[in-house]
Amino acid sequence: MNLDRFEASYLIETPLDPAHVAEVMAGEQSSGTFTRVAGETDELRSRTRAVVIGIEEFESIAQASLPNAWLDRKGKAGPYRRARITISFPVANVGANLATLASIVAGNLFDLGEVTGLRLESIRLPTDYRRRFPMPAHGIAGTRRLTGVAAGPMIGSIIKPNVGLSASETAELVAKLCAAGLDFIKDDEISANPDHAPLTVRIPAVMAAVRRHADRTGKKVMMAFNITDETDAMRRHADLVAREGGTCVMASLNWCGFSAVETLRRSTDLALHGHRNGYGAFSRHPWLGISFQAYQTLWRLAGVDHMHVHGLQGKFAQEDEEVISSARDCVTPLTQGLDDRVLPAFSSGQWAGTAQPTWNAIGHADLLFMAGGGILAHPGGPAAGVASIRQAWAAVADGMALADAARSHPELRQALDTFGAKAS
Repeated sequence: MNLDRFEASYLIETPLDPAHVAEVMAGEQSSGTFTRVAGETDELRSRTRAVVIGIEEFESIAQASLPNAWLDRKGKAGPYRRARITISFPVANVGANLATLASIVAGNLFDLGEVTGLRLESIRLPTDYRRRFPMPAHGIAGTRRLTGVAAGPMIGSIIKPNVGLSASETAELVAKLCAAGLDFIKDDEISANPDHAPLTVRIPAVMAAVRRHADRTGKKVMMAFNITDETDAMRRHADLVAREGGTCVMASLNWCGFSAVETLRRSTDLALHGHRNGYGAFSRHPWLGISFQAYQTLWRLAGVDHMHVHGLQGKFAQEDEEVISSARDCVTPLTQGLDDRVLPAFSSGQWAGTAQPTWNAIGHADLLFMAGGGILAHPGGPAAGVASIRQAWAAVADGMALADAARSHPELRQALDTFGAKAS
């Protein structure tokens, strides 16, 4: 890769020549517009224009994936040609400016009249350019140190009910979850600073419970407080978490935005737990939006430490293969020579029984494995729920079938009997 340029690849669908559309894309996102203008000299174009470096055409289709008034006005119809386009952009056009980087690799491209489908697939960066953005403050290794989990998955849960608990009730639940043997607890994404449990009250109450547990056992559970808000409020609440001895805060990335998360990263040493709620709006249509590789690249440049990837055989719409590839993206360095890996956070419908397909798919345990109902709804109680998940992960790491392990582990057997029927 050219050290002065970064690359982005796209899937496009168009009734026009894909090579022509690729040139339109390159021009729109660099020095050009729909026609050449005064001041756009050959010298300026050679310095600043994006360049098409790859076109791979696929089979055409008869019906367009998306409506397009521009093509309708021009009387352009199918067949609709599909292709993968790769474009190289000058780093100098952007600098270390994450919001502008996102607007260049995506931005108006989704609105182009020439396409009936466009999806940003991937982003590749030269190492020196990646160094200009924040690194994860903790990532995988740092989160292991903070949770005291040297090997195996970090086991977590989510505050349930999602909303409605007072600050004191939340603290009581956290105390029970700590006692159950968890490594990690987080707020739900829809519970940030509600009137019935404001963060200024909830953070001290919850952290008192975490500290009491640490004093008794020597284990400090990582609590991810949802501080999603406007930037100044997030900074204030992160400071409060740090003063209370906390180690992690959570933000709903899509709704806070790059700038707020970058500012938060610069202002705190806490682990940043990146929640991707809303990502389905960008990703669910195969010919529209942003793939996870590109999405997580941009957020890793903001300095997050953890990224949600959903869970295998979970409750959401994503295919398992998408969850698997997302987890692999998180643990793949963005560039050679830098360890900027982030911790993949598995959640949504997870329980002891999903340990096996997760292990089979990714083959490692550098992950956060979170279960809500799989722990809190275990018939033996939260401690048995946590035990069942640890027993499942120990079994799959040893190459033992869960049914065989359950013969000597009643907590795992209860989980398989209780949740297995619901999952089938």
